[in-house]
Order: sequence, then structure tokens, then C-alpha cells
Amino acid sequence: MKVLITGATGKVGSRLATRLAAHGYQVRALVRDRMRAMQMLGDGIELVEGDLLAPASLSTSVSGIDAIVHCAAFFRGATPEQAHAVNDLGTQQLALAAREARVNRFLFTSTGLVYGPKGGRPARETDDCAPIAAYPASKLSAERFLLSLDGLDVRVLRLPFVYGDKDAHIAEALPMMRTFPPALRMSLGHHVDVAQAVRLVLSAASPAQRIYNVCDDEAPDLAALFAAAGQPPPDGSTPEPARAFESVMDGSQIRDELGFKPRFPRLADALAARDA
Repeated sequence: MKVLITGATGKVGSRLATRLAAHGYQVRALVRDRMRAMQMLGDGIELVEGDLLAPASLSTSVSGIDAIVHCAAFFRGATPEQAHAVNDLGTQQLALAAREARVNRFLFTSTGLVYGPKGGRPARETDDCAPIAAYPASKLSAERFLLSLDGLDVRVLRLPFVYGDKDAHIAEALPMMRTFPPALRMSLGHHVDVAQAVRLVLSAASPAQRIYNVCDDEAPDLAALFAAAGQPPPDGSTPEPARAFESVMDGSQIRDELGFKPRFPRLADALAARDA
């Protein structure tokens, strides 16, 4: 299978690209900076330059591709307008190019934040979505466009807070969450398990236009997450902004339908393996 990955120099995309290549996929990466991508990804991945905001650059990128794994996104630091332009409109342009090129499958990496706060109750794929921040709102808008688009086999993976594999994501996020409530819970997912989920969905014959939550078996609270990084718990002084980051997901559907089984079902398992 020949797969195009967007966002291949990002946290998720870079690790996913190398893992798919190691599993025998022919991987092409859509990049804006070829030299940076070469330094990160090495020689085993085909690079093609293009930009989601430049639709004319996408036709070459998708030509001859069997499946697209769309990871590119603008998250931290994005204004609502920038999030909409990249995460929603950029996704629409890529999907239209994929349909024109008769790409067999379009896999969109979304976020569990689309559900909005559920009071700690694990969200299922059939639940209503009410995001309260610009980033998940832009992702949800892109989801809805994709799932309503005729002529393209779309699968959506709603990802949790992704960590592991020498990713500094936890350490980078702790300062932002220092004033959040210590009891706030978030679903996690290891990079290894995100890649497993992507491989399963790329090869699955399950119905098109399908959404799957991808997450560990356990959603730790922030006190546990801070403790894993050797930090005291957050002080809880700004609970209202923290609501946008509450994300507990029910991951049973991808387990039941595709046989997904996390290699690291709990953060403690990754810590024990020295891979958190």
C-alpha cells in the first residue's frame, strides 16, 4: 500500500511515517520544508513539497496514492482563524484532491477534545460533540465535511493526549496545566498504539465513514500525570479554562471491531518500560 502522510514532521506524523515504512508501507510525506523533513525522516520516505493552503500543490502529492493519513494540524498558538484555515479548510482541499485522484481511503486524525467536557464520563463515538475551544471546533468541522463527502472512503481516528517514544509532549504540557484541577482526567495514547490503530484502519474492511476513539485502558488524573514526571500536583487555581482539555474517551469500539489492543494500556506500563 502506498500511503501519503501529512504532518510528517510533527509529533505524531513523524513517528507514524517511520513506523509505517518499517512495516512495509510505501510512504510519501507531504512537507513544506524538504531539508527539515530529510533530517527528521531519513532516506526511506519519499518527500513531496506542498501546502494545504495552496490547493494547486496537492494534485501531485496525491497522485498514485492508495491511502492518505492526514495528521497535519495547527494546534498550540493558533488563532481561531488560523485553526479554521488549516484544520478545516485545508482538510477540505486535501479531501477534494484525494477524491479527484481516486484515492482509496482517507484517514483523518482528529481529537477527543471534539466531545467537550462530559463530567468525567467516557465519551463514545455516537455521543454529541460540543467543543469549547477553537482547535477541536475546527477538527469537528473538518470531520463533518469529510463524513458527508460522497466518493471518498473516510475513517476518523479521534486521538487522546499522545505521548511516549522520546516525545517531550508531557513535559511541554505540564506548565500550561500547572493551574488546572488535579482531579481532571485525560485519556492518553502511546505513539506505538496510535501507529497500531492506523495500520488496523488502513487495512480494515469495516464500513466507510467510520469514527474510532483511540486511547489507553486508563485515563489518569492530572495529579498522576504530574507525579509521573516527578512534579507536584497542579494547584487547581483556574478550573474554568481547564474544562477545554477534559477528554475521557471510551475506546471499546476499535477494540471490538478491529481487535485493537494497546501495547501500553496504562501510563504505568510505559513508565515501567522506560518509554513514557
